[in-house]
Formats: sequence, C-alpha cells, structure tokens
Amino acid sequence: MGQFDDRIDAYIAKSGDFAKPILIHIREVVHRASPLITETVKWGMPFFDYKGPVCMMAAFKQHCGFGFWKASRLNDPDHLLQGSDDEAAAGSFGRINTMEDLPSDEALIGFIHQMIAMNESGVKEPKKPSAPKAEIPMPDDFDKLLRNNLTAMSNYEKFSPSGKREYLEWFVEAKTEATREKRMQQALEWIAEGKTRNWKYK
Repeated sequence: MGQFDDRIDAYIAKSGDFAKPILIHIREVVHRASPLITETVKWGMPFFDYKGPVCMMAAFKQHCGFGFWKASRLNDPDHLLQGSDDEAAAGSFGRINTMEDLPSDEALIGFIHQMIAMNESGVKEPKKPSAPKAEIPMPDDFDKLLRNNLTAMSNYEKFSPSGKREYLEWFVEAKTEATREKRMQQALEWIAEGKTRNWKYK
C-alpha cells in the first residue's frame, strides 16, 4: 500500500463528470495535509489511511460523499460534521454536489490532522457495553434428566453460566421435538463426562 493507489485513479476516471473535480480536490487536500497518508480501497471506496483509517470518499449517481472514520471523536467547533459514525461511509458533510458543498481546505486539513494524531496515539473508540442476554429457563424435562443422574447434575452445577447457557441454547435452537430430545440425551451423556457443549473445539 503506497501513498498513491492506481485503483483510485481508475475510480475517479469512471465517476460522473460532476464528481471528478470534487474527488480530485479531496484527494489533493488529503495528501497536502500529510505526506504520511497512504491510499487504499475498502468496500469499493477510496480510503486514506495512516496507522488506521483517516477518511474515505465516494461518488454516487448524483452526489459525492466524504467521511471521517469515527467522526464523533473529532473536535468540531464550527459544527461542520453531520450524521453519526454509522453514516460516515455516506459522508460526514452530507450530500456533496458541487465544490461549494465542501468545507474550506483549512477545515478539512484540521480534521485530517486530528485523525492522524488520534491514530498515532492509539486512541480507540470505547466499546459499547453489550446488552445482557435474556435468561434461558431450564427445561423441566432436562431438569428431571439431570436429577436422575447425580454425576451429570454435579458436573452441570460446576459449569460457568456461559457453559450452562451453551447447552440451553442448543435445546432452544432445535427445530423439532425429536431433535430437542435427542440433544438432551446427548447433552446428558457429555455432561456426565464433564464435557461442555463445544468440547470438541477446545
């Protein structure tokens, strides 16, 4: 991956006539901001990287998009950025139909320098806490099977919550009652041997 990528030349060449000057200008501004930035193509769009994604651009039938990766982390005192991070691929500045729809070169370069600094420092987006999974109740018939096999019952009680859940999810996912009963019998055998649901892959 070099500073310039021939695939982006080809991408610009096949874009609509209205889009060509916009894409050429964005590309020039990005490289003017820093000679450290390299080009690549991801998801069919031109990306500009430096120790991680910095920004990307795209041409559509009637407009262009120019977006910053995780734009919500950028300092934006003039409120130039639009949309959410989930919409960044479609553009951080809304639909760009003409050169006048782009912020000033100075503003763009400022955002680029911020992204370079963040990638340089290794700052990462904080992970959103995952929603807790709904509890799966113990099926009465499997509870009865366990109670009739003391070894299996003892082993099952020693499993972690996720280990227990793996078996319960396996039962719930069964498409037919016959499959469900077969899985319960197999589970009872494995649990009596102290095996978790995915013991074959561990």
